[in-house]
Amino acid sequence: MDIATILGLVAGLTTIVVVLIMDGGSPAELFAHPSAILLIIGGSLSATIITSPLKTVLKLPQFVAQTFITHNFDLKAVIELLTKLADKARREGLLALEDDSKKVKDKFLQKGLMMVVDGVEPDQVKEILETTIEQMRARHKQGIGFFTAAGGFAPTFGIIGTVMGLISVLKQLDNPSALGEAIAAAFLATLWGLLMSNLIYLPLAGKLKSKSEEEARSRYMQLEGILAIQAGENPRIVRDKLSAFLPPAELKAGAEAGKAPAKKAPAGAEKAKA
Repeated sequence: MDIATILGLVAGLTTIVVVLIMDGGSPAELFAHPSAILLIIGGSLSATIITSPLKTVLKLPQFVAQTFITHNFDLKAVIELLTKLADKARREGLLALEDDSKKVKDKFLQKGLMMVVDGVEPDQVKEILETTIEQMRARHKQGIGFFTAAGGFAPTFGIIGTVMGLISVLKQLDNPSALGEAIAAAFLATLWGLLMSNLIYLPLAGKLKSKSEEEARSRYMQLEGILAIQAGENPRIVRDKLSAFLPPAELKAGAEAGKAPAKKAPAGAEKAKA
């Protein structure tokens, strides 16, 4: 479960409720006119559906679920695996990696290693894996584009709701006591349009984009490692090349962990030396 998504939504809603209370209002006022909520959600989603293919629309629950699912890409573990495979390939040849490749759970990494074992040309391996990555990113863009479009439509439908409400206000000019509530109801639609756009739709699009970039970075690192193994590069060079994909903090931590602590001289050693 992606705690960041949940924390962000809870923090955003809490902030809105607290500010509303501080201004002398009540959280119940947000739901005082369900018609405004229905217009914003129904209108924005309907407009987005018009702009999207049916297969993308049917994946909407999947897109939402992805924002709450955590995908752990352990880059350090992958680097260690590829470094070991590079060492084995240099000592025993590429064919010796066949059994190890079959044990790899990551389908992308397994596919690349098996092509290397099968003797596929490096250019073809690179082209196939790069195409796989680009197609993955294209699939991810479907969800990103859907929520981005919905985020653009929501404020517009909020304005539409406000205009509709103001029309109702003009019909009640002969009843001053009802004008205040009618005007508040009209502007509530604008509020919901902005909330849905900036607290739901656009943040979900941003989360999907972040996850897509994280996975693409992991795949490109695996691609570099696979090509390095096929080229017979030194395992130390393979490790250094792949470590460039790590964030600076993790890279520094790994470097410090790799340093062996200085050994203390045994008691009396200095005296014996003297």
